[in-house]
Amino acid sequence: VQLQASGGGLVQPGGSLRLSCAVSGRIFRLNSMGWYRQAPGKQRELVATISRDERTTYGDSVKGRFTISRDNPDNRAYLQMNSLKSEDTAVYFCDADLQRHRFAATSTYWGQGTLVTVSS
Repeated sequence: VQLQASGGGLVQPGGSLRLSCAVSGRIFRLNSMGWYRQAPGKQRELVATISRDERTTYGDSVKGRFTISRDNPDNRAYLQMNSLKSEDTAVYFCDADLQRHRFAATSTYWGQGTLVTVSS
């Protein structure tokens, strides 16, 4: 099982980006997915999560600006980021809680991260 995060890049303050996280490999059930970020010298923090039935949670710093969504048939999650600020600059990671087989326990898998830089 692999998670591939993409969509990062350089954007000006006030701009937008859309991140994508794709889960590949053979799995039985994909449960919650999430986005986290880590800025230089800081701890990793929650950005947003989405359950299988699309209930969402957001970190306080991104509420009203970021939107998480998912495509269950394609095993993908997205993060639409609007009104970006310089303090949003970080490496963004996606994770997924999933079962590889019917009788397997749920495990958490992480993607490799994609860099978002907000700068003029």
